[in-house]
Amino acid sequence: MRSRLRALGVEAALFDEIEAMTWITGYGNSENRWRCVVVPVDKEPFFLIRALDAGQCRKRNWIADVPQYRDWEDPFPVLAERFADRGLSGARIGLDFNSYGMPLGRFAQLKAALPNVEFVDIGPLVWELRLIKSEAEIGLLRRAAGIADQTMTRVAAACRLGLAQRDAARVAVASYVELGADPGPPGPISAGRGWDFLHAHLDDTPLSDGDVVHVELIPSVGGYSARLMRCICIGPIGVDRQRAATKLAELQERQIAAMRPGVEARAVDAILREGVIKEGLRESFDNISGYTLGLYAPAGPRTSDFTRMFHPKADWRLEAGMVFHMYASAAGVSFIETVLVSADGPQRLTSLPRTLFGTD
Repeated sequence: MRSRLRALGVEAALFDEIEAMTWITGYGNSENRWRCVVVPVDKEPFFLIRALDAGQCRKRNWIADVPQYRDWEDPFPVLAERFADRGLSGARIGLDFNSYGMPLGRFAQLKAALPNVEFVDIGPLVWELRLIKSEAEIGLLRRAAGIADQTMTRVAAACRLGLAQRDAARVAVASYVELGADPGPPGPISAGRGWDFLHAHLDDTPLSDGDVVHVELIPSVGGYSARLMRCICIGPIGVDRQRAATKLAELQERQIAAMRPGVEARAVDAILREGVIKEGLRESFDNISGYTLGLYAPAGPRTSDFTRMFHPKADWRLEAGMVFHMYASAAGVSFIETVLVSADGPQRLTSLPRTLFGTD
């Protein structure tokens, strides 16, 4: 990161998105009160945080300097002092101008506290650096994927006639904690007919014969989330739905097989997109077919990482170490897998068979 900052011509960078702070330091918390990490290119970094959270911050992150302020105090004078201590009061400072932690009002306070600083847009630098996963990160994703596989079988058993989506969510959350995942939400669980009800809100309507429960599980281990989706049919699966599921699984398997280093993302996307249309499984395909997976902060506003997406205009190329959420949905059926791009080819980290669950 420091090498990239030097190349951009800045003397330090300020990060206030929880994902960036967590990835850099090992610790991040909510934005109830503003906090940030400042990384100079050739001086010691510091982590500015409210006094209430300073103890845990020092315990969980590797940065030694953790200046703090009380809840009713203004953090910017403390920030200005640390900049002065490091000789940065008139420096070029990198900042992601699209940071959700830096709305216009806060940016005005920042500039008032550091009137001689030149702020430079470094864009989503950390999000780009996070694309290639270390072996340790991949290990956490493997563990999360295994938990997703085990949890899905438990959730499928909880989806029965007369029960509700909430019962499935309860089983998923309990399974995560029991199996060693981070406590957190189960993921989108929605029931209905057709396919355009995905990402609906959880409700207590009893499941009825003919419903399909679309379960997307998002367990995290150490903040790293794998994702898995399967469908549970209430009552008989039906010949047409089974045929659609078989064809969709075949198309997604071809798509995953193409996920090798150096391959252009739009070519990978086209395998599923064009195949689904050709097979008559959908009339149009208006969504992406995959996106980045990795570290997800529990208190951030983003539930998905769209740093890289698979769509018809995606001209970027896959690299070894990237991990993706690959998403296929059509004809009332949906499958999601967690896929690692490796030097030896793609690896599906989620390993549950790509079939429909039935309850009859």
